[in-house]
Amino acid sequence: MRFAPIVLAPVMLLVLTGCIAIDAKGGPVEAVACSAGEARQDVAQMIFGRNIGERLGVSDEDFSRFLEEVVTPRFPDGVTVQDSQGRWLYNGVQYREPGKIVTLILRRQKDRAKLGEIAAAYEQRFHQDAVLILVHPDCVMFHMARKAG
Repeated sequence: MRFAPIVLAPVMLLVLTGCIAIDAKGGPVEAVACSAGEARQDVAQMIFGRNIGERLGVSDEDFSRFLEEVVTPRFPDGVTVQDSQGRWLYNGVQYREPGKIVTLILRRQKDRAKLGEIAAAYEQRFHQDAVLILVHPDCVMFHMARKAG
């Protein structure tokens, strides 16, 4: 282990200069290079199943109410919602389920904790086993149309 400082010095230099990122396990993460006008931000996708048991149990109205009561207060800047069709294999049986995908831009570090709060509220309210959460770095830009006048 006496060579560790020699090996770690170049890696630490790259980390400190922002050339590479380190994941939760201490491994390198591929850096996201954004173009001019774009900001590097984490983007989350939450995938919510809508079946309760074998039947559709979360109506569009139920989901809309959940967005208003649980998601919007935590992310008031806005969300994007898409319909989805999920499939998974469990004990040799393939299941299909309609769902909703909610996309969120995580602007602050504490926003990650809000994802767990939202998932727990959905699981409890609609008797779900799980909510899939994906978080990935992205380049974000809001293109704003210029108004004449």
